[in-house]
Amino acid sequence: MTPNEDFGFLRSPSDDNEDCEQVYRAPSYYNPLETFKLPLGGDRHYKQQYGDMYFLRLARLKPAVEEVAIAAWDGLTIAGEHARRVDRVLDVRQGELCWMAGTVYMDMPLKPNILVDLTKENFTSAPAPRPTYTDPSDPSSTQIMLEDESGRLRLTGTFLSATHLVTGAIIAVLGTENSNGDFEVIDIKVPDLPLQPPRWERDGGAPTGTQGKGSAEGGGKIAFVSGLGITGTSSDTLSLELLTDYLLGYTGLGSEENGISANASKITRLVIAGNSLGAPVNTEPAPGSKPMQKKYGYDASAYNALPITQLDNFLAEILPSIPVTLMPGDQDPANFTLPQQGIHRAMFPQARAYCAPPAHGDDKQEPGWFDSVTNPWEGDVEGWRLWGCSGQNVDDVLRYLDFAGDDENETDSAEARMRVMEAMLRWRCGVPTAPDTLWSYPFQEVDPFVLEACPHIFFAGSQPSFKTTLIDDMIPLRLDGGDTEMTDTGNNSPTRVRVLSIPRFQKTGELVLVDTETLEVEVVRFGTFAGQEEKK
Repeated sequence: MTPNEDFGFLRSPSDDNEDCEQVYRAPSYYNPLETFKLPLGGDRHYKQQYGDMYFLRLARLKPAVEEVAIAAWDGLTIAGEHARRVDRVLDVRQGELCWMAGTVYMDMPLKPNILVDLTKENFTSAPAPRPTYTDPSDPSSTQIMLEDESGRLRLTGTFLSATHLVTGAIIAVLGTENSNGDFEVIDIKVPDLPLQPPRWERDGGAPTGTQGKGSAEGGGKIAFVSGLGITGTSSDTLSLELLTDYLLGYTGLGSEENGISANASKITRLVIAGNSLGAPVNTEPAPGSKPMQKKYGYDASAYNALPITQLDNFLAEILPSIPVTLMPGDQDPANFTLPQQGIHRAMFPQARAYCAPPAHGDDKQEPGWFDSVTNPWEGDVEGWRLWGCSGQNVDDVLRYLDFAGDDENETDSAEARMRVMEAMLRWRCGVPTAPDTLWSYPFQEVDPFVLEACPHIFFAGSQPSFKTTLIDDMIPLRLDGGDTEMTDTGNNSPTRVRVLSIPRFQKTGELVLVDTETLEVEVVRFGTFAGQEEKK
């Protein structure tokens, strides 16, 4: 950089305050939902049967998938036989062309079994995650079944080999029962996208001053970051300082042409999508040291408070300038089962000053400038409906699937994760594999993982790399990875969903910005210059 380049640096300070243009951050319009908030204290029970969640999910989504199936198969005739609807899976008759709806269940050789864990007395901690539940040496060992209140029916056929399904998805299948008692599938339908609420629906219309904004001026920005991976060591310092300076507008890029500082002033809210801590809070004691007496349930000599302290310092530094929504992840100090409840304010002695005051009785609590929310989380930001998770849902679904033969040939590819997230939207279930292989609270009245409304922004945190796509109501149904005809959800208004794969900041140094008017996405990357190799 030379003195002639005006980037806001290398110039003397001005004594005239009128020459200094004041930059103000755009206001944030925030209206969270308490979809995943669990009861407190004695009202939270774990004695219920987990299978009730699947019946709740089936009861809620069966009418939707049957509506799609009727539109596709009503009046269908194959080889002179009319396809009829069957109410229960056990009412299927051999040789008759029929269709029915139910819940998918996958019987896989490497899938964890809670009964086995209880038998081995390994139930005190979560089982170690496996890269896949399939057995590559024996693909036939995986069995796909369809179940409802009456029983289960095993599905078979070549159509299944080209279709990706997971436990917990609600589908409708068309086919006939063969001589072995299995159901030969020739077509599958899913509930597809639910109705999408219009922008500002829960806010009673757009706030004054926001109408018509965006096309010429450019809209505000919603910032997403995930996987900060704070360990409390010096390795976290530089990346967090760069992120902090950018969010606070200290980067020195002061003009619209230079862009970055202007974008930073337009950020209305920062969403931290889980895994803010990168290492367990417990550390191994030094060899030969005498363990101290446990106090309040933990060994003070083995406890490392530096990660959460550094996270608190980071939040306290940026909160005076920007509101923050903080989601927990599987590495953060929160309950392990989904939905994870928000990280308690007691963990943030400095940042908790920006939290909302405790609620009294049944009064509705207004969100604070710093909102520690659940995982998954749902809410309205700038009038758009957001639904997101810290990434456990995508990671677990990928353990069921086999993308061998696809273009990427890797289940860890960004494209595969986009297809999984799109499938979740069309299944109308954000966490389909809970409670089978993702530990979950045993809900008895409603399954909160069902998408009652289609979000405008659907995101997953802690992903290996950044990827985004835009889904609308005329898009191929890419569950099988092949070319299919365009499908229409039948909504009267266009349905658009911005799907985001939020990368781990610790690995990529990337911050994702979404425009609040156009839903266009840009990525800000933070890095350091490693130097140039000396030429030989």
